[in-house]
Amino acid sequence: MRPSIFRSVQSAVARNSPRRSYSTHSVPERKVAVLGAAGGIGQPLALLMKLNPLVSRLALYDIAGTPGVAADVGHINTRSEVSGYMGEEQLGKALEGSDVVIIPAGVPRKPGMTRDDLFNINAGIVKSLCTAIAKYCPNALVNMISNPVNSTVPIAAEVFKKAGTYNEKRLFGVTTLDVVRAKTFYAGKGNVNVAEVNVPVVGGHAGITILPLFSQATPKANFSDEDIKALTKRTQDGGTEVVEAKAGKGSATLSMAYAGAMFADACLKGLNGVPDVVECSFVQSTVTELPFFASKVRLGKNGVEEVLELGPLSDYEKENLESLKPELLASIEKGIKFANQS
Repeated sequence: MRPSIFRSVQSAVARNSPRRSYSTHSVPERKVAVLGAAGGIGQPLALLMKLNPLVSRLALYDIAGTPGVAADVGHINTRSEVSGYMGEEQLGKALEGSDVVIIPAGVPRKPGMTRDDLFNINAGIVKSLCTAIAKYCPNALVNMISNPVNSTVPIAAEVFKKAGTYNEKRLFGVTTLDVVRAKTFYAGKGNVNVAEVNVPVVGGHAGITILPLFSQATPKANFSDEDIKALTKRTQDGGTEVVEAKAGKGSATLSMAYAGAMFADACLKGLNGVPDVVECSFVQSTVTELPFFASKVRLGKNGVEEVLELGPLSDYEKENLESLKPELLASIEKGIKFANQS
């Protein structure tokens, strides 16, 4: 996992050294589609993907408002050509030829609303979008942001299975925001440089299913057991912290867009053959007995090249791992059931 902002964007924001910059002449053509591009996550995500020089074509889709977002973002003087698509009749055009599809579409979480409360609305949206993906770009890497990720990824898998296009190496639940939060909170508590911090986060992407492995964090900081428990709880409750801080007027949109852009960048680097690209993601897995699980994943030209083992866990982490499994399994099964209802 990279210790700093995704490096492809560095040339766009002039923060990298010359040796790390990318020549647009040597970088493959890559199309990225953002589904839900006019929303609270979608707009900043569209901006960040426009800044990424690995993207040559950027397709922005939503049910309304997309032409304005596309016109706005399209004026930025970076490599990619931007197109906006609006309404179901234009979804196919948005998807055709896509290498990576990012899905932030759906309704945001509101005060008092759990991720599970979002289920019926967002599950239907995801099911519809994935049906179109199976038809128009079945080989794309699909980055699922729409919550609840613990259920929407299994929904997508079932939709793709029905269409005969499912490839477990190409479907990802984006859990990067949990990693971003864990790094930030760890660095703040330990008074270390956040750019140098790595913290694997495993399990799922909601509440107690989020399990940061602070025992494996680097650089090492001298934390008490109580500190670790508090950091774990804050990481798990990060989304609620933002919802409450916004006083019910929003959820984690900007940090989620950043995390989504980071993960999409990792996928693009993998597709382009950059070696040793490793990120945490919620994928089909045999790391545990659960069919889907978030852990470190090595990315490559086929998507998932390797799902890495969990490594040594502390007693506290082992206990939490066992505690999260029933809830995560229930969310996975709920998604599968929804997908197969009709």
